[in-house]
Amino acid sequence: MELWQKEGSYFSVERQAGPTCMLITLIPSHSSSVLNSLWSFRAQDASSSDSLCNYHGFLSFRGKDTRKTFTDHLYIALNHRGFRIFRDDDEIEKGENIKFELQKAIQESKMLIVVFSKNYASSSRCLDELVMILKRRRTTGHVVLPVFYHVDPSHVRKQIKSFKKAFTRHEERFHTERAGKKDEPKGKIHEWRSAL
Repeated sequence: MELWQKEGSYFSVERQAGPTCMLITLIPSHSSSVLNSLWSFRAQDASSSDSLCNYHGFLSFRGKDTRKTFTDHLYIALNHRGFRIFRDDDEIEKGENIKFELQKAIQESKMLIVVFSKNYASSSRCLDELVMILKRRRTTGHVVLPVFYHVDPSHVRKQIKSFKKAFTRHEERFHTERAGKKDEPKGKIHEWRSAL
């Protein structure tokens, strides 16, 4: 097991028996508790649905919040331990259809890691990714690992504080951009809220 310290947070990544099993422990220095969260999961054994998986994991995150801090360090730690992780800024070439490439990467990943941060819900792209991730989970039973980075899980679940503000902005934007199409924005926002 290795202990990593980056940007004031400590976390360890340990590879356990087999190529698709790991233990991630996050110990933020700002917390009074020694251990904020413990995630342990075992990805499914290779099966016909997994044979097309090119990645051990897919990282969904709000770039402005965590790209150069927690998510970057988690990505490096996982790669260092031998896990092939999809991260959009490394894997998608300029000019490619981003939505298609993200959907393909989600389908080709055994595990789906969602890093919820303060501004996660302000990104329609992050919310669209989350909807795709949960569809994958429902259809194949894949592991979804939520990580709450400087966000209380209840804020995500209840959509309060920064999440409430983000949805208010989305609703205003949809109302302005699509004045004649009342059902489409409501359907999209409902889908995002349900995913959270």
